[in-house]
Amino acid sequence: MKCLIIAAGQGSRLRQKAESKPLVPILGIPLIERVIESARQGGAREFCVVSGYQGQQVRPHLDRFAQNRGLVIEHIVNRRWREPNGLSVLQAREHLRRPFVLLMADHLFDPVILSRLVEQPLDDRGLILAVDERMDNPLVDLDDVTRVRHTAGAIHDIGKGLADYNAFDTGIFYCSPALFDALEVSTESHGDASLSAGVRVLAGRGRAHVYDIQNRFWLDVDDSRSYVKAEVALGEMLAGPRPVGGTEPAVV
Repeated sequence: MKCLIIAAGQGSRLRQKAESKPLVPILGIPLIERVIESARQGGAREFCVVSGYQGQQVRPHLDRFAQNRGLVIEHIVNRRWREPNGLSVLQAREHLRRPFVLLMADHLFDPVILSRLVEQPLDDRGLILAVDERMDNPLVDLDDVTRVRHTAGAIHDIGKGLADYNAFDTGIFYCSPALFDALEVSTESHGDASLSAGVRVLAGRGRAHVYDIQNRFWLDVDDSRSYVKAEVALGEMLAGPRPVGGTEPAVV
């Protein structure tokens, strides 16, 4: 299984921790290393990483990491990293011809989420998004999280400003290559190059579905508050025996 990781953004709200957001250390280990290790434990075997801002730091770091861990990591450069994240996904079109996993470089997660997600039957013209249906999850930043409205597993709408929603987007996707066509449609026809816009296109075709992660851990490390939450959560998991929000994520 190939895994595409988006690591192109500027991440200005964590600039005080590191110049490059993917390299921000959480308990001494860079975010992107934790994400890759969780993906590996979840079943991913090859990696494509889209870098942009500070890519000259990210790519050599990942080369060393790959060599040390015996991993295959292919680099994709997005020179339009200032624009919406769907363009980073589109940069990988020629590299991914079969179903793949799509992850964010700043989203920590329990590897079991991924292993269970890829067990779900995937429409060859659609995608499955791992969602959190816990409306009271204290690790979720309600001011920033992408929200999802679905019925019986079918996505109806997705976006940060939804007033009517029943799940949160964890940033963990199982995709067919049809996502690339959907992103082109959303960009060219609707003027929206975001990943959520591409998901909405597939949802409109009845091709976008959800998988509920139930009680498992995930966390978007996007600012100083979520950074502290991540350190506390991972620290408690290391100390045991009580995991935060579900089973223990990878601690590399």
